[in-house]
Amino acid sequence: MVWTAHILSLFPEMFPGPLGSSLAGKGLEEGAWGLKVSDIRDFAKGRHRAVDDSPFGGGAGMVMRPDVLAPAIDTALAAAEEGTRVIYFSPRGRAMDQAFVRKLADEPGAIMVCGRFEGVDERVLEARNVEEVSLGDFILSGGEVAALALLDAVVRLLPGVTGNRESLEEESFADGLLEYPHYTRPPVWEGRSVPEVLLSGHHEKIREWRQRQSEELTKERRRDLWDRRKRNF
Repeated sequence: MVWTAHILSLFPEMFPGPLGSSLAGKGLEEGAWGLKVSDIRDFAKGRHRAVDDSPFGGGAGMVMRPDVLAPAIDTALAAAEEGTRVIYFSPRGRAMDQAFVRKLADEPGAIMVCGRFEGVDERVLEARNVEEVSLGDFILSGGEVAALALLDAVVRLLPGVTGNRESLEEESFADGLLEYPHYTRPPVWEGRSVPEVLLSGHHEKIREWRQRQSEELTKERRRDLWDRRKRNF
């Protein structure tokens, strides 16, 4: 079974976008993950193929119609593996984090709904058990950028995409901490030296130094992560 993303968007040409390059693009070509993209407008009816309408109760902007979006979701679900969840990108959704990404990478895939306008009709979210997910506390023009970000985060965890598994285990958020600082050649640059412990060849001391650095950086820069980690230990 290949992890597969099915994107529902009014701008299907935005995919795979940057994911067509580098390791993610190579993995896509080699079948390490799959990508399907559907144009939501293909499910609109009438001469004008309208996908949105004015909100009941008044207000600015337009809302994506339920009788257009629901058939798009249903078609994607019919072709998906059992257990595939439907995700809609929304500022009011649960925050995207590494724990969410790792869990999603262990599932069959995801159907990702990229909204536009003021949003989508609430009845679709309720009727199709759609999970709302947020990239962060800011507003985007649509869900496509969020979908690309989530795809990138998930795909790099899949077997056959990123070759160095050790690198994935040591990076930021893997154990609830930010990643330690990195250094490479030359050992002295603009008068700044690499910490001596990293040149010592003593693996245990290096491991301890990196752990301390991760802890200090997390306490200093992301107190929320540090406090959450302390509660969980």
